[in-house]
Amino acid sequence: MPRTRVFRTSSFRLALNYTALTGVSFVILLAVIFFSTTHFMRHQIDDSVSSEVGEILADSQGQGPDSVRSVVQGLSRHPAGFYYLYQDAHGVAQAGNLPAMDPDEGVREWPQTSKSKRTVFSAIRGRGVIVPGGYLFVGWSTHQLNEMEEMVVGSFAWSLAGCIALALAGGWVTSARLMRRIETVSNTSRNIISEDLRQRLPVTQAGDELDHLAGSINAMLDRIETLMEDLRQVTTDIAHDLRTPLTRLRQRLELASRSGIDVETLRKTLGLSVTEIDAILAIFAALLHIAELQAGARRAAFKQVDLSEILGTIAELYKPTAEENGQLLLEKVDGSLSVQGERELLMQLFANLIENALRHTPSGSTVSIFASRSNGKVTVSIVDNGPGIPDNMREKVLQRFFRLEVSRTTVGNGLGLSLANAIVNVHDARLELADAAPGLRASVIFPAG
Repeated sequence: MPRTRVFRTSSFRLALNYTALTGVSFVILLAVIFFSTTHFMRHQIDDSVSSEVGEILADSQGQGPDSVRSVVQGLSRHPAGFYYLYQDAHGVAQAGNLPAMDPDEGVREWPQTSKSKRTVFSAIRGRGVIVPGGYLFVGWSTHQLNEMEEMVVGSFAWSLAGCIALALAGGWVTSARLMRRIETVSNTSRNIISEDLRQRLPVTQAGDELDHLAGSINAMLDRIETLMEDLRQVTTDIAHDLRTPLTRLRQRLELASRSGIDVETLRKTLGLSVTEIDAILAIFAALLHIAELQAGARRAAFKQVDLSEILGTIAELYKPTAEENGQLLLEKVDGSLSVQGERELLMQLFANLIENALRHTPSGSTVSIFASRSNGKVTVSIVDNGPGIPDNMREKVLQRFFRLEVSRTTVGNGLGLSLANAIVNVHDARLELADAAPGLRASVIFPAG
């Protein structure tokens, strides 16, 4: 992976943003500490100077200029870090270790210069007062204050440089690791594009957001692989289901094309051919209907429908068929059950489920229709006491063209339950197939409200 690519990644740009934010935070912190510290030290100098001025005035005991000059001369011999000046009313220095200055009262800073080169290297911060016969100034050098300021600025400058360097290094390392993982995802994606759907993204033990993303993508790939396998199976089943009627249709048409066939035989052959064509068209119509339902194109026509009336109508329609087959069709439906949906689709849904139950149960069996409301949800169950469906096959029977009978010789095309499941999904309901011990319980659970 080229190193220059790391600097163009969004993670490295994010690291730069955080580095800049860190730098600004350091500068703000430096300003706060710098000004707080210098203010504190200046305040300490001012307090010390004020105390020294007070002691000088107390020692002179208000005895006039000579007393003040005498006290200042004595202190100047052993200054202990202080600077003193006493000048008369004419501005002439009389005592102390400072030259004469303008007699300004209050706190002031006066430049401190060397005697040899006259170069300003620090300042004297002090306090001046007007005293009888002249002007008194007591100060303290700001040399230590300047050194402290330089130390604080230098320390923060080095700390800021180190922090920025560490942030940039961390951003580079993080971006490089992220790029390696993204490169792995890209390579896996290219392999998947090459129709190798068995490839999966690696998931580490870190459990970070990339692992969650990889897990979601792997689940999506599992679903895609399942759909592709279902599509291949559907294609095989379509070919198998259409081959038989198309073969019979070709044979009949070939027979009809022979010379010497009588009119009655020709009519019978053409009639059977039309029946085969209708069966083929019914398969394609069912497929198109399922596709239409899965696209949700029918939702716009949904309204509140009376489910109790629909189930009663369906039961009346299929009771004669059940009696002919030696079966018993029972119903136990609560009144005033209504759901949001389309009447024609719901009629087809329960017709498919009841017809499926009657078709796959022997003579003498019982098929029951139960419908009730509980906790706001409406549940409709079609229960039979036939052979049922094995547990491992209950999800597969909802797939298009899937049939428990491997030979596929009985009447049907394996689209009934698939179409019923599509109708259930478009109504935001749920179809559950469970063991009725014996038999099968097919329950449609409509959402509350």
